[in-house]
Amino acid sequence: MIKILFFFILTAFYCNVSVSQVPLNSSNKSVVKRNYNDITGILGAFPDEINLLLTQVKQKKERSIQNILFIEGILNNRRVVIAQTGIGKVNAAITTTLMVEHFSPQQIIFTGIAGGINPELSPGDLVIGSKVAHHDYGTVTPDSMIVRPTRNPSTMLENPVYFKCDSMLILLSEEAGKSIKLEQITINHDARIPKVIKGIIVTGDVFVSSEKTTEHLRTRMNAEATEMEGAAVAQVCYQQKQPFIVIRSISDNANTKASHDIRSFYQVAANNSASLVMAIVKSIAK
Repeated sequence: MIKILFFFILTAFYCNVSVSQVPLNSSNKSVVKRNYNDITGILGAFPDEINLLLTQVKQKKERSIQNILFIEGILNNRRVVIAQTGIGKVNAAITTTLMVEHFSPQQIIFTGIAGGINPELSPGDLVIGSKVAHHDYGTVTPDSMIVRPTRNPSTMLENPVYFKCDSMLILLSEEAGKSIKLEQITINHDARIPKVIKGIIVTGDVFVSSEKTTEHLRTRMNAEATEMEGAAVAQVCYQQKQPFIVIRSISDNANTKASHDIRSFYQVAANNSASLVMAIVKSIAK
């Protein structure tokens, strides 16, 4: 009996040793396989960023998960699930994770407003994200901010600094942007039709209202726009092998007038971003 007991203890010991010696970056921890459902996930931080979408959704069905409301239905002949993330990267990551886990959408689209970094952008203009990056993750030095890559928690390997948006979604967005009808913007009594461009969007847990910061983000990161959720969504999607894209409409120019401008142009910017998303969804449904 003692010999048998000793055998089981010894066996358990060697099994534990063998498991503990598996490196964190081994393939069994780095590969994520996803079985996607025939559904598109749509996220926005503020109520007004998703309200226009919700008015067009048919056969609505609400589902609360961890006190976050997910609304399923049909939008432009496509099954969708829509949720409001709330402001900031942590809220965005939580909601994205729940959406991926419980709905397994084929793709995730983030829609909303942003501060313009490119000086040629004006309120109402749209930016189709080609890449998304954290601008506030890294090392703060006496005279600069050195942006560094985040890490995948399951492998401890570095993520890319710039998360690439899905190439097919970029193409669909660009095609939709050529024919979409957007709300005009009136600035200083001058009405103009917003333009649609593609470029880098950067994310931080700060509302940028500084010419110096916008110049830094433009020079160091080649950013077109800045906001507070996109890179968190992108990081979750990247780590979970989930196709995604971030769509943003400019509400201000991230300068000292940003707080004033966002109040003036927030609604039009939110609607223009949602309008492009609806056109993208329509293309996906074809």
